[in-house]
Amino acid sequence: MAQQEDNASDQQADRSLTMSRAMVEAIAHEMRANDEVFYMGEDVADYGGIFDSTQGLLEEFGRDRIMDVPISETAYLGAAVGAAQEGMRPIAELMFVDFFGVAMDQIYNQMAKNTYMSGGSVNVPMVLTAAVGGTYNDAAQHSQTLYGTFAHLPGMKVVVPSTAYDAKGLMHNAIRDDDPVVYMFHKRLMGIGWLPAPDGPKTGVPEDDYTIPFGSADVKREGADVTIVTLGLHVHRALEAAADLADDIDVEVVDLRTLVPLDTETILDSVAKTGHLVVVDEDYRSYGVTGEIIASVAEAALDDLEAVERVALPDVPIPYARPMEDEVIPGTDDITEAVRTARGDE
Repeated sequence: MAQQEDNASDQQADRSLTMSRAMVEAIAHEMRANDEVFYMGEDVADYGGIFDSTQGLLEEFGRDRIMDVPISETAYLGAAVGAAQEGMRPIAELMFVDFFGVAMDQIYNQMAKNTYMSGGSVNVPMVLTAAVGGTYNDAAQHSQTLYGTFAHLPGMKVVVPSTAYDAKGLMHNAIRDDDPVVYMFHKRLMGIGWLPAPDGPKTGVPEDDYTIPFGSADVKREGADVTIVTLGLHVHRALEAAADLADDIDVEVVDLRTLVPLDTETILDSVAKTGHLVVVDEDYRSYGVTGEIIASVAEAALDDLEAVERVALPDVPIPYARPMEDEVIPGTDDITEAVRTARGDE
């Protein structure tokens, strides 16, 4: 029986893991507990995943359950959907979320809809993992985040961890869920040697299994003056901005953790306290997460909202050149400026 998050959190200080190790630990536990769980994707067996998402699993579980696949997302994601409908619990990895386009029919018209289209006669208990995000100069086809694309399409739960503790608990919950889950991990947070992580994602992680409920945001920093709502890598950039502003402005940082379902209650409670909202996202600005959060607050609690700002990626392909990429991907300074603007300081 999985422990609940509040019990597990008491053990957080016992040891520290990178986010990739926390994810692998959860996957290994679920594979030991249930023979129907298996992992498939490109370079996930011998290589261990290019972002260490499956490091060490091949040695324990073998090639029947840790499967390298041909470079055909259409084929292996379709196979995962079929396996899930037959009672297995596949985890299928998109090496980069940018590759979703070649398998969009399998993802959106099959994985997300088949329970509905069958009148509930089949479930699709699968996890689609995908690496997201830029900041390492891999250009327009390998650097997108695209949280909003999947959250916009009904039928899938969408999970975005920002710390090792969250990554493990959310992965346990994702594998056990009877609905399809899109689990999006940011490359910069994984803690791999060639792509250093910021301070923060490596956290205390209990050895025992535990789940974090979907639709449960986490207040990573309490504050009274401004609410920052964000997710993934930008949780850590928001915390950096909050620390920089601490002498003048008391900032609260809300980590969404899941987009579907969305914990609007925690957001509204925070805005009721601070009156000032800044939404930060690495996805594109138009038709995205920032607009959805702001609209949700405006619809439910407009009287509480004194000012609002959003920080997101401009609607352009992500450049390859480092100075240009740095210009378009929001940084700590951009968040700091937005907070000051929301408070009327600039």
